[in-house]
Amino acid sequence: MAGKFAFTLFTFSLIIALSSARIVDDFGFHNPQVLAGQTVGTKNTAIIGSMGEGKPTPEEEKDPEFWRTLARNEVLKALESQKLNVNKAKNIIMFLGDGMSLSTVVSARILKGQRKNHTGEEDALSFEKFPHMALSKTYCANAQVPDSACTATAYLCGVKANIVTIGVSANVEYNICTASMDPANHVSSIAAWAQKAGKSTGFITTTTVTHASPSGTYAHVANRMYESDADVMSYGQDPTTCMDMAQQLVTQEPGRNLNVIMGGGMSKFIPKTVIDAFGENGIREDGKNLLSTWQALHPNGVVVTNRTQLLSVNTTNVSHIMGLFNSNYMDLNSISDKTKQPSLSEMTETALKLLKRNDQGYFIFIEGGNIDTAHHANLAAMSLDETLEFEKAIQLARDMTDPKDTLIVVTSDHGHGLTISGYPGRGAPILGLSTHDVGSDGLRYSTLNYPIGPNQYVDETGNRLDLEQIPRDIYTVYPSQVKSSMGVHSGDDVGIFASGPFDHLFTGILQQNTIPHLMAYAACIGDGPTMCDDRGVV
Repeated sequence: MAGKFAFTLFTFSLIIALSSARIVDDFGFHNPQVLAGQTVGTKNTAIIGSMGEGKPTPEEEKDPEFWRTLARNEVLKALESQKLNVNKAKNIIMFLGDGMSLSTVVSARILKGQRKNHTGEEDALSFEKFPHMALSKTYCANAQVPDSACTATAYLCGVKANIVTIGVSANVEYNICTASMDPANHVSSIAAWAQKAGKSTGFITTTTVTHASPSGTYAHVANRMYESDADVMSYGQDPTTCMDMAQQLVTQEPGRNLNVIMGGGMSKFIPKTVIDAFGENGIREDGKNLLSTWQALHPNGVVVTNRTQLLSVNTTNVSHIMGLFNSNYMDLNSISDKTKQPSLSEMTETALKLLKRNDQGYFIFIEGGNIDTAHHANLAAMSLDETLEFEKAIQLARDMTDPKDTLIVVTSDHGHGLTISGYPGRGAPILGLSTHDVGSDGLRYSTLNYPIGPNQYVDETGNRLDLEQIPRDIYTVYPSQVKSSMGVHSGDDVGIFASGPFDHLFTGILQQNTIPHLMAYAACIGDGPTMCDDRGVV
């Protein structure tokens, strides 16, 4: 009772202080002994945020010259980035980390370093080394926190749309198919702009090729779930008048013209009477085999369904590649069969080898889609592993291309509510428990947490379980505060990282729908202003 009274008194005093505009007791929030790790965290001191015993400092960092040298190098790097690259972008590579919040970037950065037996905080992901970056506002036309459909319309088509809709204006509302089938409501993508300019195009995803993000390159729908005709019917619509996304991809422009299509989702393209390459029945009700249709449209193209087939493709004489590597989503990297499923880097390498044959250049969209998948399940370790696979593909793309003529843009569609907290010391395992603090119940807590998700780790009376007694591995579901079947997106801004021609345009805080217009400006494609208009370049 005394403890409860003390907490109530503290809270009341805080409210009085705030309401009277007086300075709040900074010692209470930031006790210097606690922050320095000189006070052992106990349930009695938790109210002021106890941190645990001393935190070691890397020996070389005790010398002030270490930090001065680091700062000088960053100053020189900043000066170097002021040498603007104003070449025309022949090629555009857009990387999208689905659900890759800035906290995900930081956590993955630390994990990358810790996998090398370093403390981790000082490391950097490949795209963090790009010379320019900005922030993107991710809200959609009718939603504060977006989904991957309306955001895809923004960063691929240059127009903000209503949540759950793809490739249409905000005149189209959720599941109103007649509106989405009206060409007057369609908005075109940067893939279409690139095709019009004679460039090769394509996309890669680790989800399905009819998932919300990649569908922004080719689809026009009032519901992101219209992946097949069976899906359209499940939402009360008539697939004979409401064309599903798999059919749009294969038979309509710009989808039918894409040179590279890679990801999962084979079941969306074949009849329910046909067994796919992975032993599962297709789901189409109309009896159409869209893979046969695609092959007939591209006689010099090839359909591949596993890693061996993909790596055996002769990109010098193949015109198109359709790679479908699972019935539904591709398996997450950490649990996939590496002998059967290609990595994102391997898909990227094969795609770029094919696309670079076009003298006019290319546009390709590459998505690390399972960053989001794992976050929805609160599987933080898997999500960070997906992020590290994503950054490997980005480094490969930069190594295979020349920043003089190839613009690479890395961003995310939206965030997730992953948090990093608890004042852990340098090098504390990012996937582990707080090593320097406990909660008011005397128990340690996870460094990474989610606001909403399936597991709160409490007993039947609402008391927290001792996480130190619960084994942790790649399958660990990380703690959340609010009970839900899955984690949810967040509405915070996400990063944009750019390298190549006109990368300096990516600066400040941008509307998400500005992204494709900036890429188009650099490459002289689309109907908007371009660098060619300003400089007379052709």
